[in-house]
Amino acid sequence: MPHLDAVHWALASVLAMVLAWAAVTDVTRRQIPNASVLAIVGLFALWALAGAPAGAGSGLVAAAVGFAVGIALYIFKIMGAGDVKLFAATALFVGLGYLLMFALATALVGGIIAAISLLSRPRQTMVMLELRGAGASGPGIPYGVPISIGGLLTLWAVVAGVSLADVLHSRI
Repeated sequence: MPHLDAVHWALASVLAMVLAWAAVTDVTRRQIPNASVLAIVGLFALWALAGAPAGAGSGLVAAAVGFAVGIALYIFKIMGAGDVKLFAATALFVGLGYLLMFALATALVGGIIAAISLLSRPRQTMVMLELRGAGASGPGIPYGVPISIGGLLTLWAVVAGVSLADVLHSRI
C-alpha cells in the first residue's frame, strides 16, 4: 500500500473539489470548464513532483490512451469533448495499471445514473422503448459526474493498492 504524505492527501482533497466543480457544472450548464481540466493537470504536476503512487510516466501514458479512445468516441458522438478532456486529465492520477478500472468504474456509475434516470420517468421510458429509441428527447447523461466519481474511486484504489483483480475476486 503506497504511503501518502500530507502533500498527497492535500492534493487528493483539492482534486476531489475540482472534480466536484466539473461535475456540478456539467449537470447545471452541460459544460465542463476547461479551467477545471487545466487545474487537474496542474495538480498532477504537483502530485508527480511529490512522487505519484502510480508513477508520472504511467499517468502520462494513461492520459494519452484515454484521450485517444475518447477522441474516437467523440467522433462517433458517443462522448462530448469536455468529457474526453476530463477523463484524460483524471487518468493522469490513476496511471496505466488502473486505467481499465477507471473506465469500468466510470461506465458503472454512468449506468447506475442512466437506470435511475429511466426509472424516474416511466412514461417517457415506455414511449422511448416502444419507438425503439426514436422517442428519446433532450440531452443525455452529464458524464462529468460518472467520470468524477469513477476517478475518485479509482484513485482510492491506487492509494490503497487494490487492483481490479482484487475487486473481481472479492466476495462482497
